[in-house]
Amino acid sequence: MSSLSPSLKRKVGLISLGCAKNLVDAEILLGDAARHGYELTQEHEEADVVLVNTCGFIDLAKRESIDAILEAHRRRLHGLNSAQKLVVGGCLSQRYSADLAKELPEVDAFLGLDEISRAGEIFDRLFQGDMDQENRVTVSRRAAYIPDFDTPRVRLTAAHTTYVKIAEGCNHPCSFCVIPRMRGRHRSRTIESVVKEVEGLVASGVREINLVSQDTTYFGMDAWEEKAGPRQEVTAARGPSLIGLLDALGAIEGDFWIRLLYTHPAHWSDDLIAAIARNPKVARYVDMPLQHIDEEMLSSMKRETSRKHIVDLIARLRAGIPELTIRTTFIVGFPGEREEHFQALLDFIRETRFERLGVFAYSREEESRAAKMPDQIHGNTKKRRLREAMLLQREIARDWAQAQVGKRIKVIADTPLLGRTEGDAPDVDCRVHLVKPVTAGRFITCRITGTREYDLVGEVEEVDNVEEVSGS
Repeated sequence: MSSLSPSLKRKVGLISLGCAKNLVDAEILLGDAARHGYELTQEHEEADVVLVNTCGFIDLAKRESIDAILEAHRRRLHGLNSAQKLVVGGCLSQRYSADLAKELPEVDAFLGLDEISRAGEIFDRLFQGDMDQENRVTVSRRAAYIPDFDTPRVRLTAAHTTYVKIAEGCNHPCSFCVIPRMRGRHRSRTIESVVKEVEGLVASGVREINLVSQDTTYFGMDAWEEKAGPRQEVTAARGPSLIGLLDALGAIEGDFWIRLLYTHPAHWSDDLIAAIARNPKVARYVDMPLQHIDEEMLSSMKRETSRKHIVDLIARLRAGIPELTIRTTFIVGFPGEREEHFQALLDFIRETRFERLGVFAYSREEESRAAKMPDQIHGNTKKRRLREAMLLQREIARDWAQAQVGKRIKVIADTPLLGRTEGDAPDVDCRVHLVKPVTAGRFITCRITGTREYDLVGEVEEVDNVEEVSGS
């Protein structure tokens, strides 16, 4: 522990990039730093340590991470705190720490994914002079860490909403992805651990629990006696599973949403669909990246599913969970994607009419199988296909939004004048523009009176009467 008095606490400035899972890592980094006498500051010029928590998933994210590191160093040079330390963590640090250490001598320390619970110790070593250019990389070769219910965290989300990481790592062989190389094999927390964490969060006033991992549907399957293979379905009878977790979380007292993010189509079952349908606290929302629909592309991507499986699953989901919102993502421009493959994808989007949809241009990731494939697609073709797919989805989204006019919908207020429906996850989906202000963090009932592009406009009719959420 740091011996600094409370009035002399050192300050940490944070730049966190990437997904919600990376955000949880940043919260744990700050939580351990707080145990060692550090406190978060929004003013980076006054920070004793600036931590850049990087993303290394695709080329665009890598460039954004490098730019953030260089900008943090530039601000340090032009600031008043010449003794400020610059620390880099996250996926990019885990994946490229040796190369980065050579290319970025400006950085004082690099942390790996397993070192997030040792951030305070490493910060202390920096100030004690125990780290120099030769030993400033602290990165485990194989990631194995997973948080528990009592892992210290400094929450970075609004007081009423948060992310809970239920597992880490990934066992899927997707040919475009290197996440298993960076984050290791899938490893689940126990149901008891997740329940204890959520109980504490709900007691503190959190109204929305967003469950995250690389594949939430794989939760518990790593503990099964018979190792799960491709298209292994989630069933409670086999052992710990997402079904058991949702049932346990649904039994927690209080009015809150449980949102399921990052599911994989290979592991859904009728039992899991039924578990969502019978639990009123589980949001009628499924985030399920599909990546493509053409059989050749699915096989080349090693997605462990077929077109028939996906089409049947969507029909079962919509039949089994009334008023369901499905969010998905697709990749265009994958190696070997011919025009007929892309047109098949457009036809599928047009027929299925997903409520929420994102499209990414394929990024050629080093060390991935797909990076070595022939028939790489030209960048202009990728951009054109991305534009066409999103224009189609814009029409579908506008029609969906217009169909909501006149409905009475439960909404969570993120700010006095902006909220989200049960079918909208934080930061990535649509919003409801409120006609009159309400207290942030409350559940309200709105009558939808209009639309704004993808968003809705809502007249507030009812506001819950629970105590106001406080803290952050």
